[in-house]
Amino acid sequence: MLACSGLSLSCAVAGAATPAPSAAPRAPRTEFGYCLNFGTISGQKLTLAERVQIAAQAGYRAIEPWIRELEDYRQRGGVLADLKKRIADLGLRVANTIGFPDWLNDDEAKRTAGLERFQRDMELSVQIGAEHIAAPPIGATQAPVELARVVERYRTVLDLGRKQGIVAALELWGGSKTICRLGEAAYVLAEAGRPDARAILDVFHIYRGGSDFAGLRFFHGPALPVFHVNDYPADPPREKINDSARVYPGDGVAPLGDVFRALQHIGFRGLLSLEVFNRDYWKQDALAVARTGLEKMRAAVAKALAE
Repeated sequence: MLACSGLSLSCAVAGAATPAPSAAPRAPRTEFGYCLNFGTISGQKLTLAERVQIAAQAGYRAIEPWIRELEDYRQRGGVLADLKKRIADLGLRVANTIGFPDWLNDDEAKRTAGLERFQRDMELSVQIGAEHIAAPPIGATQAPVELARVVERYRTVLDLGRKQGIVAALELWGGSKTICRLGEAAYVLAEAGRPDARAILDVFHIYRGGSDFAGLRFFHGPALPVFHVNDYPADPPREKINDSARVYPGDGVAPLGDVFRALQHIGFRGLLSLEVFNRDYWKQDALAVARTGLEKMRAAVAKALAE
């Protein structure tokens, strides 16, 4: 795992007439922006337009729709340009879109098809004004992919995004064989050598992949446009836990205080995006779930930054 840190040095000249140095001012407390990942309310089987409306009503500033939602919307006769305007009129931004193109596979034919799919996903995303598109480690779920190859292939999807006007953000998955640990994600960003290299991290996935949350302090805040927020219970254990075990922030045992303080420390100014796949929540009213999640995120952040 690559890591670097900096030391801030100060000195004072001692002397009888020299006043004692005053305490260094505390860093200003920063309020983060809040985003709704539509996976959180996917079980209610709402239309994409309804989910957009719910995000605005609940008080979010941004959304993360899934590519399959955009495809369904268009297949039902929706015009993505009209949806883009509706999103903007409601005061929302599209922070990121989520699809599953197989861009990382060592099998050349599968990877080529995956890149073609990625390009189509980008075209859809741009039509609704998306700023980023997730690049999850599809193709590295059964067997690891050499990190040098990940770097090369990530550069390729960054180039695709530049042509479309969107940034591909490397996504960490705790259950993957590659890009499951913070050190691997940091390595790819550093070695890509691109100023637009970005990563999407996630409380659950950091835990699932076995990394220490302290590793967040070695990232550069602006390189993290979206950070997925959730919580997890003590049981089942890390090796057996799956996505459906995610709960609202503050309802589990994740060290969220450490997470939010680390994000503030590195200059994170992105969006905290609520992403849970809890089947019990899917049985509830979607607006109530969205509002509850936002309230609990804000409460967890306020508690962390007050300490």
